[in-house]
Amino acid sequence: MFQKAVGVVKANLNEFKEFAFKGNLIQLAIGVVLGGAFGGLITSFVNNLFMPVINFVTGGGNRAGGYLGWQWKGIMFGKFIGDLISFLMVAAAIFILMVKVVGLIARLSARQQAEQPVEATTKTCPYCINTVPVKATRCGFCTSDLREATVVATPAVTNPA
Repeated sequence: MFQKAVGVVKANLNEFKEFAFKGNLIQLAIGVVLGGAFGGLITSFVNNLFMPVINFVTGGGNRAGGYLGWQWKGIMFGKFIGDLISFLMVAAAIFILMVKVVGLIARLSARQQAEQPVEATTKTCPYCINTVPVKATRCGFCTSDLREATVVATPAVTNPA
């Protein structure tokens, strides 16, 4: 009676282990933790360094609460501005890191691949104008002798992913 229940629990536990310890899931967890820490760092920078400088420059240093005291009838403009600047800094950092840096790496990789010579994989039969493999000695379409046929480079199709 309990053996069947234990078997079901073991099967589900094994399935959970396969799911939980896949490389992608662990990388996602690490990314979430690092993203949270990065967000906290940016928030601290904005609240403790950037906004006090703005408060000082605008002459609000004598007011109680500094930029957090910038409010009108309970609407906290100062806090909102601080959160907005924090968001914009995180968004700019992600844009620079993910779009520009990764894009630069992709362009450099594409340039490096483009510089490599393309080897011919096919040739054209001079009699029937069909494409045959470069190692073929006879055309598969018209059975002509291809030992002296012109080689035309045809790039191999590769999966970009």
